[in-house]
Amino acid sequence: MKMFRKIIPVLIVIVIMVTFSACGKDNNKLVMATNAAFPPYEYYDNEAIVGIDVEIAKAIAEKLGKELVIEDMEFNSIIGAVQTGKADIGLAGMTVREDRLVSVNFSVPYTTASQVIIVREGSDIASPDDLADKSVGVQESTTGDIYVTDEMPDADVQRYSKGVEAVQALIQGKVDAVVIDNEPAKVFVQQNPGLQILPEAYTVEDYAIAISKKNEDLLNKINKALKELSEDGTLQSIIDKYISAD
Repeated sequence: MKMFRKIIPVLIVIVIMVTFSACGKDNNKLVMATNAAFPPYEYYDNEAIVGIDVEIAKAIAEKLGKELVIEDMEFNSIIGAVQTGKADIGLAGMTVREDRLVSVNFSVPYTTASQVIIVREGSDIASPDDLADKSVGVQESTTGDIYVTDEMPDADVQRYSKGVEAVQALIQGKVDAVVIDNEPAKVFVQQNPGLQILPEAYTVEDYAIAISKKNEDLLNKINKALKELSEDGTLQSIIDKYISAD
């Protein structure tokens, strides 16, 4: 009887460990971290998160035989989520940068984009150089934030958790301009009469998928999937669905 009393607690511990292990990482799911306030790449359509990045992730998940799960979070939390394994991939209109490569790997680029400047109609801001001493709204931790902060030391950089919040600040006169990615800028300007995008781009950059440095196998599989999706035209058809040629 004493022997059974000793064995039972050990068995309970083993069962608990197995249970927690089973509740951990689900290899049948591909978890995507994103910030769903960045149309047309990721945004809410009623309760569903849709957009370019979402459809690309679904196509990749299908090729990998996995179910896509989307986790919406603040943009500046995405790389940390990928690093810690909370998410498998980060897909959020994310630019490949040397400082980010310190923390995560990136897939091959799946599209190019540009940072542009939104101003109110009649503004005296006509080019990136005119931002030098102005109040500039940006989405926190994005390349717009990084570029303006690094290159315009005299600018008053106002950081917001979402791009739309920066645009609202511009409408309300709280900032003089907003630096943000071109495609979301088009959506925001279309939705808000009285705003315009300057013709001169601030910068041009590549978007790619963030993946943990501990998961080279997933990186290789995603690069292979992106190559196939590019070659069969799927990638371009997804982009064309959301972005017109003009």
